[in-house]
Amino acid sequence: MTEKTSPLDSAPEDIKLAVDLIYLLESNEIAPEIALSALAMVKKDLEEKLKNKS
Repeated sequence: MTEKTSPLDSAPEDIKLAVDLIYLLESNEIAPEIALSALAMVKKDLEEKLKNKS
């Protein structure tokens, strides 16, 4: 039996994560404005972690 592969299988990790996040948001019917607000918080948190890492 042959396994089907998707172009996503060989995509960079950030693309895979973005696709997963989009799927999660859409499948849970999260309103775009709520998603953007939450993503802004996540971005700020991750930027702080990067800043503290250096």
